[in-house]
Amino acid sequence: MKISRRQIMAMAAGAGLSRLTSAAEKPALFEEVPPSVSGIHWAHDNAMSPERFLPETLGPGCAFLDYDNDGWMDIYLVNSGPCDFYKPAKPPRNALYKNNRDGTFTDVTEKAGVAGGTFGMGVAVGDYDNDGWPDIFVTSYGDCILYKNNRDGTFTDVTKKAGLQSSGWTTSAVWFDYDNDGRLDLFVCSFVDYGKTEHLSCGDNKLGRHYYCIPRAFRGTASFLYHNNGDGTFTQIKGTDIDKAMGKGLGVVATDINNDGRMDLFVANDTVQNFLFVNRGKDKNGKLQMEEMALAAEVGYSDGGRARSGMGVDAADVFNSGYQDLFVANVDQEMFSLYRNMKNETFRDAAHANNVAQSTRLLSGWGLKFFDYDNDGAVDLILANGHPDDMIEDYSAQVKYKEPVLLFHQENGKLRDVSAEAGPAFTKSYPARGLAAGDFNNDGLIDILIGTNGGPPVLLKNRAGVGNHWLGLKLEGMKCNRDGIGAKIRWSAGGVVRSRMKNSGGSYLSSHDPREVLGIGKAEKLDWVEITWPQPSGKVQRIENPPLDRYMTVREA
Repeated sequence: MKISRRQIMAMAAGAGLSRLTSAAEKPALFEEVPPSVSGIHWAHDNAMSPERFLPETLGPGCAFLDYDNDGWMDIYLVNSGPCDFYKPAKPPRNALYKNNRDGTFTDVTEKAGVAGGTFGMGVAVGDYDNDGWPDIFVTSYGDCILYKNNRDGTFTDVTKKAGLQSSGWTTSAVWFDYDNDGRLDLFVCSFVDYGKTEHLSCGDNKLGRHYYCIPRAFRGTASFLYHNNGDGTFTQIKGTDIDKAMGKGLGVVATDINNDGRMDLFVANDTVQNFLFVNRGKDKNGKLQMEEMALAAEVGYSDGGRARSGMGVDAADVFNSGYQDLFVANVDQEMFSLYRNMKNETFRDAAHANNVAQSTRLLSGWGLKFFDYDNDGAVDLILANGHPDDMIEDYSAQVKYKEPVLLFHQENGKLRDVSAEAGPAFTKSYPARGLAAGDFNNDGLIDILIGTNGGPPVLLKNRAGVGNHWLGLKLEGMKCNRDGIGAKIRWSAGGVVRSRMKNSGGSYLSSHDPREVLGIGKAEKLDWVEITWPQPSGKVQRIENPPLDRYMTVREA
């Protein structure tokens, strides 16, 4: 039978249409879960006023945590509240949502006693008393709050008793064990000196309106380092470089950049250089040595030697070299930086080589996370963005206030921007701030929670790694800190050995699911998993032929 040219062209057109339809119907990598499904009916109140006070634009943070130890991730959301410039008739409140184990959540805030009451900023979750139950630390414009978990579904405000009455303006915080004594210490980022009674006003005569001041107009402040005394109290550590470094801290991650077994701190600062506090341990007199060496390590400034508006940060062994790489997100026109660890306490910016700089030129980045979203074993990246100035579109034709979330997939040792392929949630724009990663439905796929300024949170269910195998680990330290922060994990599958460090903090104002999910792709078995516990234990624990596609608790032997 002869086929005419017209028939051939019609068949080709049909095939092309079929390909387009197939691409359009490709499953989303992440699916947005609406409030009508999740049951999360809460929104952030940014207290926006005509005066445009700067704290209005910086929140909120969010967290995944298992507050009731039932094995399912619950959600904590931080709100604003009464302060010197905001006196609401009905104060906004923070929210704790219990996971119902069926994809929905129930508000248990009042029963749990964690409603806040300050102008909240961020949240850091950690088991500071090693009792096996997560505690909550809330930073604020104003007084911070430490909520101790009572192990019965309720919390008690122990801030004053613990000695953690940090006033001023605090943002991100991180729990980590800086002296390897088996107890979690606390680092708290301090932002700017915003004044006690009067606040600087910024305006534009052309518009006749106030706008948010650039933080360059304010004095920097020193952040706080608190030592855990082991009796429920903390002592502020003074006399280190942390005291001397006047910064404008917004994001912090605790990691070990030089593999010496001591946790270091990378701090993102706004309009001044970033800080890298390298932990040198104690000197012969027992004094802690935290050396600030961001300039020498080449992570303090841009490649052009300029201070940028550092906001979100994270650390991970992105390139599988056995060393921790760093990331910092900045404001539009400044580019974000992916710092590759050169294994000698210096870094090189690999953002251009990994398509990060190009994709973020017009964006402002806040919450972010290195994670393996499809469980293929390689480190991927998600970035939550949004401009800090809600009037930016009056000044710029290119930069928008609400911005898209970006997703990068690692392929052949480099990150590729796959946002355009990720689904409808990545075609929307948000005034995003905090971002937390966690597996709320226990399917082994890491989901994402994003806090938006003045709006409801965005919950993204992961659909990307269906079909790939995985193993989830909940680490329980015995001699070391109960959360196992600082542990090193290695695993072998299909002839490939990968490694990971259990860092703490990262992102912006937020706290992640404490479990570690090891992706192994299509391999049918996991050969072994090896855990090197942090000091004071330092034990190496090996598990042969562990099960696949499930969570397991590993207690320090």
